[in-house]
Amino acid sequence: QVQLLESGGGLVQAGGSLRLSCAGSGHGFKDYNMAWLRQFPGKEREFVASITWSGEMLLAESVKGRFTISRDNVERTVYLQMNILKPEDAAVYYCAAGRWGHETRGWTYWGQGTQVTVSA
Repeated sequence: QVQLLESGGGLVQAGGSLRLSCAGSGHGFKDYNMAWLRQFPGKEREFVASITWSGEMLLAESVKGRFTISRDNVERTVYLQMNILKPEDAAVYYCAAGRWGHETRGWTYWGQGTQVTVSA
């Protein structure tokens, strides 16, 4: 079982940057695909970025060129570097882990979420 704890959210001006971190604990972190998803009020969670256990990355079209995802298996942490933030990026961001996770499906473990607010 994997426990996930996000940090790094907050308030930023449009055009600014934030780095989210997701610290994992438990067995087998390095064997899991990891992802960031976000949720707008009243909407379902949407895929933002993922990185497989082998390091393959996938980004949603809406964040390509602005966000990057990385992982440190020694530190058991996944990062989401968010640059050139826009007001429409404001959401609750969730970290997820799953052996077969892909985009919005197959994620077994979830963090509690961290709020990102972007002022215009």
